[in-house]
Amino acid sequence: MAKVFKKTSGNGQLTLYLGKRDYVDHVDKVDTVEGVVKIDPTDLGDRKVWVQLCCAFRYGRDDLDVIGLSFRKDIWINHIQLYPDAGYKPTLTEMHNTLLKKAGEQSYAFTFDIPTNLPCSVTLQPGPDDKGKPCGVDFEVKTYVAKAAEDPDEKIEKKDTARLIIRKIQFAPDNTGSGQKAEICKNFMMSDKPVVLETSIDKEIYYHGEAIPIKVKVKNESNKVVKKFKITIDQTTDVILYSADKYTKTVLTEEFSETVEANATFEKTLSITPLLASNKEQRGLALDGRLKEEDTNLASTTVLRPGMDKEVLGILVSYKIKVNLMVSGGGLLGGLTASDVTAELPVILMHPKPTE
Repeated sequence: MAKVFKKTSGNGQLTLYLGKRDYVDHVDKVDTVEGVVKIDPTDLGDRKVWVQLCCAFRYGRDDLDVIGLSFRKDIWINHIQLYPDAGYKPTLTEMHNTLLKKAGEQSYAFTFDIPTNLPCSVTLQPGPDDKGKPCGVDFEVKTYVAKAAEDPDEKIEKKDTARLIIRKIQFAPDNTGSGQKAEICKNFMMSDKPVVLETSIDKEIYYHGEAIPIKVKVKNESNKVVKKFKITIDQTTDVILYSADKYTKTVLTEEFSETVEANATFEKTLSITPLLASNKEQRGLALDGRLKEEDTNLASTTVLRPGMDKEVLGILVSYKIKVNLMVSGGGLLGGLTASDVTAELPVILMHPKPTE
């Protein structure tokens, strides 16, 4: 194990150890969270030591809580009492043994199973002036000292807690399908015949940072001229947990100065690459959940398994490619008869499975 992640509480009584912070959703199961807490029982009195895993949806700023607006909704939460011993004995794994050795005496192992129906970690990109934690879905492992696991009347001091954010992530399946194809035929004023646009992509899934080649065929039977091509990729974020908010943001726009004269045909593959680097200032863009301020990427497409409760997913992300032909009006009416021909293709953006 290359790295151990650890966090110590302000009073030094608790230290939380994890062997990794990314947990993969394999669709039928999710990686198990295996960790260890080192406990100094001095000064605990009648209080107990707990560890919890919480999946929460954050949709406001921390400072809004002052005026009574809840900025956090727990989607799923699970607690385990570690001290005093309440009979909890997880099956020790290789990861546990490594962490127990690292932590030393007075260390207690724990295991959490993440349900398959929970969302993956997603962050909504804050604007340049936004303060506090960003909106989105996050997972947090927290160990703390309290009389009860959850008592709204008991105040848990910050110094009595240690916490680490983890990520639930999905990788692209091995059996990726073939890509989509779209065709549109459009007639124009002052022209007897149409413009036919056919566009396609080779595969269903593309990896973050990978170029997407788009095959474009144009049969221009009209008396108009196709002046140029514009390709855009839109990200649609469906925030369904609290307000059924659905909004679309363009993450790529590229123009190609290709022309197709009247009564001519055209065929070419145009390549585009959607990247977060080109969208750093765009507020509210969905990103894969981030740990601290490290770089991330555009959010991966949400993969829905059959029978899933969409309500529990919090944020759904999808992408669409639009291929747009800008057709000139020509003739006496000029720009008044100018028009566009647009075809749309859904595309899935994900990470490849890392090699073992």
